[in-house]
Amino acid sequence: MRKTESHFTLKRTALITFMSSLYCTGLIAEEGGSGHYMPGSMSSFVDGIPDAPAFIARLNILTYEGDYERSIPISGLKAADIKVKSQVLGLTMVYRPDFEIGDNWSYAFGGTIPFVDIEVSASVENNGQYGAKITESDSGLGDVMLMPVMLNQKISQDLNLNYRVSVYAPTGDYQVGRLANTGKNFWTIEPTVAAVYVGKENGIEASIYAGMDFNTENNDTHYKSGIQAHIETTLAQHFPLFGGLAGVGATGFYYQQLTGDSGSGANFGDFKAKSLGAGPTLSFVHAMGKAEILAELKWLHEFETKRRVQGDTIFLKAMAKF
Repeated sequence: MRKTESHFTLKRTALITFMSSLYCTGLIAEEGGSGHYMPGSMSSFVDGIPDAPAFIARLNILTYEGDYERSIPISGLKAADIKVKSQVLGLTMVYRPDFEIGDNWSYAFGGTIPFVDIEVSASVENNGQYGAKITESDSGLGDVMLMPVMLNQKISQDLNLNYRVSVYAPTGDYQVGRLANTGKNFWTIEPTVAAVYVGKENGIEASIYAGMDFNTENNDTHYKSGIQAHIETTLAQHFPLFGGLAGVGATGFYYQQLTGDSGSGANFGDFKAKSLGAGPTLSFVHAMGKAEILAELKWLHEFETKRRVQGDTIFLKAMAKF
């Protein structure tokens, strides 16, 4: 592949996500086996930390549908035969100042503000019996994610290493005894490391992200979820198209809870969750004046889960870099 200006655009658009970041607060609560982090949301060059001075604004759109037949704890309730539908619209902003930290190191910071619409149907236990299925919904501000520390280490023209710490704040609406909540009612600290390779000559992308989530206790339910670990990877081929660069590839993820849940409200035991999934990924990068425009679309199917809702996620990210 020729070494064009557009290919440099591809490299420099290694930008921060949401991580989808956006989270699917619709996936029950942490007590239901899923945390603030949405599996597969941070997995490609789109989610990398910028290696050149930039201001980034991005819209993240996430749609999720899933179900779970067995019992899990939700907001202080015991629920079974669960179905979840959730849509999230998030605004991510990232700033990378015009200075370096030593040789080949740079710093950035940012955050994501999510707006969540969620519907949950389930049978709720009462006096040892599960009643008729009920449906509840909620919409509004979700849990804001802050990224105060984002470091990029430029190893070569094709390879960057990323280090970041994300903090999820309990800003979303939450009520004990309600199936659908836009927030989770606890804090999460999430350190993440990543290696992002995008070959300028061959157009090959190989990205891998690994992180861990450390949660505080939900004071309303006295439930503290255990530590989760997650790893995501994307393999793709990028090529010139319509004056820009297109990418076609696949994304996979593995999500595993490492330690058991605790607290007086954790009456389901340690309740460790896991998830494994994969799906296709498409991207496109194009320069428009002084800005760079990027879009990414991916569909991820969970084909093996344990103690959490199982379903399908569609991510759409549209970003401008100035």
